[in-house]
Amino acid sequence: MASPKYTLVTACLVIIGSEVLSGRTRDANLQYLGQRLNQRGIRLTEARVIPDVPDVIVATLNECRAKFDYVFTTGGIGPTHDDITAACVARAFGVALERNAEARRMLRRNYQSDAELTEARLKMTEIPAGASLIENPVSHAPGFRMENVFVFAGIPRIMQAMFEVIVDTLEGGAPVLSKAVTARLPEGILGGPLADIQKRFPDVEIGSYPFSRDGMHGASLVMRGTDAARLEETAAAIRQMVRDLGCEPIDADMA
Repeated sequence: MASPKYTLVTACLVIIGSEVLSGRTRDANLQYLGQRLNQRGIRLTEARVIPDVPDVIVATLNECRAKFDYVFTTGGIGPTHDDITAACVARAFGVALERNAEARRMLRRNYQSDAELTEARLKMTEIPAGASLIENPVSHAPGFRMENVFVFAGIPRIMQAMFEVIVDTLEGGAPVLSKAVTARLPEGILGGPLADIQKRFPDVEIGSYPFSRDGMHGASLVMRGTDAARLEETAAAIRQMVRDLGCEPIDADMA
């Protein structure tokens, strides 16, 4: 039940990998990216998980890069046959896929000699023409940026290291602040009064997240917005609402 009216820079995460959809691999990048982008004033407003299917990847990239300020992809830039993200980005932008000399120099740091740069490994130096490289401090196989699309590896520690390389180049708005109030009341009682408060504070996003612990039912009422004073006004209204319903509210820390 959220209808924020403030303007934010938006982003989308596209998780590329049939292994994620099959359940064999658990994604660990979404939470990290959402938190780090929020600190830059960039709201991750959508995340998609798509298979290693070229037509799907190309269509998703073209839709998302037109819809969001930033698009981040994870997965599919390794040395195997199903690592097809770079080729799909090139196709989406209508450019050639080329062996990149600088990418080769970056990758060469991993090996004792040129002989170790097998064709499979050199596949990781294939970059869409016109893209700028993103350094990979962990394994040296670079990612790249094509306009507003950033292409990262899927392995969390590598993805996070690559993101930290480029984070200062991202232009965002005001960081989104959060407050939370815990109400030991069921959502069926909270729903109506909470909807009234949302109408009073349309510039603050209010979410209700139910829980059940030790036979106690309740909800964490989370507020998000860019204005600290306005956020506190909303929190005060929610605390009073909870008291009026016969329960003492509990403020909860928000990271």
